[in-house]
Formats: sequence, structure tokens, C-alpha cells
Amino acid sequence: MHRLLACLLLLATPALAEETKEIGHVNTAITNLGLTRSHRVVVERFTDPEVRGVSCYISQARTGGLSGMLGVAEDPARFALNCTATGTVEVQPGARRGDRGEVVFESSTSLFFKETRVHRFVDEERNAVVYLAWSTRLIDGSPYNAVSAVPIR
Repeated sequence: MHRLLACLLLLATPALAEETKEIGHVNTAITNLGLTRSHRVVVERFTDPEVRGVSCYISQARTGGLSGMLGVAEDPARFALNCTATGTVEVQPGARRGDRGEVVFESSTSLFFKETRVHRFVDEERNAVVYLAWSTRLIDGSPYNAVSAVPIR
């Protein structure tokens, strides 16, 4: 039982990002006559531990109702991503380069095996940092995704 609870807690918290904060949310549909949490879209901010001066904002649909309150609902694989320079952009020497990128944010969107992930890529040719959000759930052979780029100046 303790292992199950530990796994649930691990899945419910974002990983890797140094700072993750819920900025706000909007209710999109009232569930169970308002007796349980409504369906909503949540906006969170996270920072990349290997790139100073960048904040990323991700909005994600969250399922309400009793299953949402208990953490067993499957959230829709719908989200948007925007990353912006909030200071001088500095890519640290330890930031992974290459075409596979590096995971900088993970958020569980179901009890088992479905996550939203954000990968960072460094486009040294164009002097930009590129962030790709994607769902680990395949939909018709292709996952939902979103992209955002921040120039390095």
C-alpha cells in the first residue's frame, strides 16, 4: 500500500523543473452540481534548470468531478506552451545538445502511463532555445504537441 501511495505522489508532481507554480485556472464545466471540482484549464509556470532567464507557461486541461478530485481521472491530452525571456538568456554548459533534446518538465495526466513532457533543444545555428511539449499518449499515430522558441541574446 505504501508503494502505491509513493508512486501516486511521484506521478502527481512535476519533475525536473526547478520551480513550478500554478498561475491560475478557469473552470470550463461544473461537475456534479458544483459538489466536486469542476473541469478546468490550469496555467502553470516552470523554469528550466539549465537555461537561466527563461520562464515557460503551460496550460493544460484538467478533469474535474469525483475522479479528478481523487487523482484517478485521465486528463485530456490538450495543452499550449509559451516560453519567454525574463532576463538575460544563458544556456549552461551542462545543457544537453543534440537532436534528442532534454526533458525539463513532466506532468502526469492519468493514473497510468500518460504524461505531458517538455523537451528543450538548443538551436545553436539560429541562437535560440526551443521547447517542445508533447503527450506520451499516441493519438492516431501522432501525439499532441506544441512548440515555443526563445532567442539567446
